Amino acid sequence: MKRSEIAFGLARIPVDFAMAISASLIAYRLRTFPNLIPGLKLDLDLAQFQPLPEYLKFSIAAAIGLVVLFGFNKMYTLKTTYRITKEVRRVFMLNSAWLMFIIAYFFVMREFPFSRLVLVYTWVLSIILIAFGRILTKIVQREFLKIGIGQRRVLFIGNNTLTRDLFKKLRKNPIYKCIGVIDNNLRKEIAGLKPLGKINELTKILKRYKIDEIIQTKSEVSEKEILDSCQENHVGYSFVPDLLEVHRTNVSVEMQAGIPLITLRPTPLEGWGRIIKRGCDLSVSLAGLILLSPVFLVTAIAIKLDSKGPVFFKYLDDGSRVKRVGQYGDLFNFYKFRSMEPGTHNLRYTCLATKNQRKDSPLVKIKDDPRITKVGKFIRKTSIDELPQLWNVLKGEMSLAGPRPHLPEEVEKYQKHHKFVLTIKPGITGLAQISGRSDLDFEEEVRLDTYYIEHWSPWLDLKIILKTFIVLLKGYKE
Repeated sequence: MKRSEIAFGLARIPVDFAMAISASLIAYRLRTFPNLIPGLKLDLDLAQFQPLPEYLKFSIAAAIGLVVLFGFNKMYTLKTTYRITKEVRRVFMLNSAWLMFIIAYFFVMREFPFSRLVLVYTWVLSIILIAFGRILTKIVQREFLKIGIGQRRVLFIGNNTLTRDLFKKLRKNPIYKCIGVIDNNLRKEIAGLKPLGKINELTKILKRYKIDEIIQTKSEVSEKEILDSCQENHVGYSFVPDLLEVHRTNVSVEMQAGIPLITLRPTPLEGWGRIIKRGCDLSVSLAGLILLSPVFLVTAIAIKLDSKGPVFFKYLDDGSRVKRVGQYGDLFNFYKFRSMEPGTHNLRYTCLATKNQRKDSPLVKIKDDPRITKVGKFIRKTSIDELPQLWNVLKGEMSLAGPRPHLPEEVEKYQKHHKFVLTIKPGITGLAQISGRSDLDFEEEVRLDTYYIEHWSPWLDLKIILKTFIVLLKGYKE
């Protein structure tokens, strides 16, 4: 999902809240005009009129209630759509339900502290203002789409009438930019859609044209090969329903040109899931860096007293910066307390290579590693050496829970299905780490990370973090 989609999706929340408050305040002011409605003269007793501070408190509470009601009714879905008429209808219906809830509340409380006409004004104005706010948001987003910000670059697979119909529909929608079509028997344009090559060239085409989403309309093509390419290159995948033999847990269905498209979503960490996880990462990492600062200080002193060299493992033997592979294969600067003698990192690939216990995988683990210092053994056993990664979490390069962050030379040896773990940010801890630490078979590690990506939830993260502490305590006792 594009960042701009998330930004505009989130923007609807404060806009709706502000419009609801504005409607309440304007309604309060309008009630002071007794002759506002032609032909209807209304008596006004200002002595019985609710004071503005009290009315404002009620208005804020009511506006929060309206936003919550909108949220439960999926009015803040982050995926961009342009069915504004349907959205306005839902604003009308939900605002009406909101009015009924307020009336029911006052009925139960047996009081009505302000004019009933104020409530009617608020209802009418909130519908108008919220609809206006949403239309304005759509207009602004549409202008961004016109200059290419937030557009989804789409590639079609299959030369048939379904592709033609979908292309005619999608090219009118500013959200989509239809790049072209691939098929083994296609040499010329179809309905203006440019042929880009054959299906066996898919991976090269995805990278060359920076494709964001694939729509497959040809059932004779191997879906597994396409899925592998999509997962490797982190590309969205949609297909027509006759391809339902492909099983995935995260799917959504939408109609385009009267044709149902089923979209496979590799992880629930799209949209709100991504926002929730990032919010938790930010708050916990910031609190952790502050609360654990004494541990950082003591560890730094112990490392300096134990051996010569820097406190943090930041540079390789050749002086280059220590990197790890993050989300989508992007490299980032990695932070860790130094637990080995300085200048010994590359020995794992030379004189210590015979001691590698994981020769059947891209990873390297040295048995009875002689490079580890006395303090290093302790901070590794207790995972204190991992604490500086809280800074990576705060910066947004890592998460508290996720797949293990691997070295670039290790990722270069990944097979295609291994690269699915790069769909999300790596984590300080994860399912693989709590299920066997570094002794786990690599294929089993990938399987656990894949399960985590496809079944993520806040509760799964909480479970992993709590179990991490249990594993560390057991390891320390041993």
